Amino acid sequence: MTLKRLISVACGKESADLVFQNGRLVDIISGEVYPTGIAVAEGYIAGLGEAYQGLETVDLGGGYVCPGFIDAHVHVESTFVRPREYARAVARCGLTTIISNPHEIANVLGAEGVRFMLRDVSNAPLDLMFTIPSCVPGTSLATSGARLTGRDIALLLKEPGMVGLGEVMDFSGVVPGKRRLLDELEMCRGLPVDGHCPGLSDRRLDAYAVTGIGSEHECTTVEEAREKLRKGIKIFIREGSVARNLKALLPLITPYNERWLCFCTDDRRLSDILEEGSIDHLVRLAIAGGVPPMLALRMATLNPAEHFRLFDRGLIAPGRRADLVVFRDLSEPRPELTYYKGLAVTGSRFIGAGQSCDLDATFTARVTNTVHVDWSGVDFRIPAAGNLVRVIAVVPDQLITEGIVMAPLVKNGTAESDPDRDLLKIAVIERHRASGRMGVGFVRGIGLKRGAMASTVAHDHHNLMVLGVDDVSMMTAAQAVADAGGGLAVAEGNTVLALLPLPIAGLMSDKPIDSVLAQAVTLANAVKEQGSTLEDAFMTMSFLGLEVIPRLKLTDLGLIDVNLQKVVPLFLR
Repeated sequence: MTLKRLISVACGKESADLVFQNGRLVDIISGEVYPTGIAVAEGYIAGLGEAYQGLETVDLGGGYVCPGFIDAHVHVESTFVRPREYARAVARCGLTTIISNPHEIANVLGAEGVRFMLRDVSNAPLDLMFTIPSCVPGTSLATSGARLTGRDIALLLKEPGMVGLGEVMDFSGVVPGKRRLLDELEMCRGLPVDGHCPGLSDRRLDAYAVTGIGSEHECTTVEEAREKLRKGIKIFIREGSVARNLKALLPLITPYNERWLCFCTDDRRLSDILEEGSIDHLVRLAIAGGVPPMLALRMATLNPAEHFRLFDRGLIAPGRRADLVVFRDLSEPRPELTYYKGLAVTGSRFIGAGQSCDLDATFTARVTNTVHVDWSGVDFRIPAAGNLVRVIAVVPDQLITEGIVMAPLVKNGTAESDPDRDLLKIAVIERHRASGRMGVGFVRGIGLKRGAMASTVAHDHHNLMVLGVDDVSMMTAAQAVADAGGGLAVAEGNTVLALLPLPIAGLMSDKPIDSVLAQAVTLANAVKEQGSTLEDAFMTMSFLGLEVIPRLKLTDLGLIDVNLQKVVPLFLR
């Protein structure tokens, strides 16, 4: 940015690069909507008013103009596409800034994986920025593929595009003052630090907040969110593909606390982005739920910009970056035009459809070939060791699970899946070091009637997770995923019904968006044909191993009682 030229344009002594005319500016600060011209130079807003002249003029036809949308917290890996493909998908949704936590790839590849994400977003039609993953590995209750050391964090802090420390997931370690976590927090003191503490309250919440952790996106009730606001923690209201918390939290929003609220998508599948939108979808849901449009728009623009100290965006004002969204209806904003640094973001369904996305040869060997399984140790049989078993119970539209107790179906001395009662066998196979270690258990709420499903997307350790009705189908699905270098599969008997290869860390595809979407649709249809009625059975399964979200989860070390933070027996004797 050349200040001398910006000043000259602002004073009317030079022509702007671009002038928007006949638009209605949505003033996020004052709450006003008024007609004005917008002069842009060097990618920044030089001035507001009708008298500006530009080398190019765009007539907005009376459309509303607001700052570009910002997603306060997302995991790109959950879309199954690499960062530059993700950017192409969401740019059409009016997003001009994304704050991503590359926690998933870090748990597989460590700092090398984070650097891959940083490099892959060059020339993207928006700013894809990152927080440094905290808690890698998440806890000692699962086996991850890598560890981020203090030295790794110190070096990553120097990388352009890093804006703070990502969600501190191990709240059970923060509260008693675990040394590794305190070291991370000390290194990032003075920077934005995001939180992750579902259900934490009272003095334990005080202990968590006193460390400088400043946000939380895991709230599921107004009461929980209100307590955290009272402790000075900003709330990111989430609406993902599985965790849908927005409608439940709408009563929280008032004109008094709204400046401490932001929107985020966290984990949102590619098909939902392309069909419904991203942060723009959350804005529309909030307005439809009774939130005044100006408040909803502020939560998607200025609030996250200020939280992450991105003071060059979030407003339409002189000196701010020319990240703009144009839409026709203030009560239902649907992005019609998006400008990033004063340049038009074009395209219909997604930007640059069908473009090649070959991997940089320098990184190919470093981010692929990450699935290593000792198959001699894989055995899905569960010898019956009691009359009752602990069962992971899925909670619809949430990441939390319940822990219930059921009588297993026992045949020939082994506990088996019982699809008539929606009781399915589930296993987590360690896939980073070929240790042969695996955990087994039961899950209720997936709904499969036949076959099995397997995936290397298993938050946050990302071991190979498989569940199903019979052992043969489970082995077929698991081996298909491993042979593909990672991914998702549906199988019945010895037949693979659908497969989505994810060779980048076992998390992301190396193919363009349209190819990934087609494979994902085939996969989803296959799951439904096998009997599951869940909206996204694979994403639901991926969180059944997340040992930092209550209540009962499964890792390669066994069944985890998250509240107790320890391995518990499958059978109750």
